[in-house]
Amino acid sequence: MIRSLCVAVLLVLAAGAVLAQSVLRTIPADAKRGTMSHVQGMTVKIDDKNVELAAGAQIRDGRNMIVVPMAVPAGVLVKYQLGGDGKLTRAWILSPQEAAQPDPKK
Repeated sequence: MIRSLCVAVLLVLAAGAVLAQSVLRTIPADAKRGTMSHVQGMTVKIDDKNVELAAGAQIRDGRNMIVVPMAVPAGVLVKYQLGGDGKLTRAWILSPQEAAQPDPKK
């Protein structure tokens, strides 16, 4: 009985781990696509244009984990949003699967 219970608990934990790895995230339809690199401090380069990060800006990797600006790989493909002041508010580093999808026509 206890052995069956232990096996059931292990199966539930394994299923949870699989679900955690397959993170579903929603990137807003109005997010633009570009390449991004860290320049210095709170400045990144998006498509050869220096852009400052807004206060509270978030950069997320393909697993939806927050990435600090200095850890952004050079020339990485992203979807991003700018605030009304032209500063970067949110960016999503695209996973290989997301990068392979064509950008919707606007």
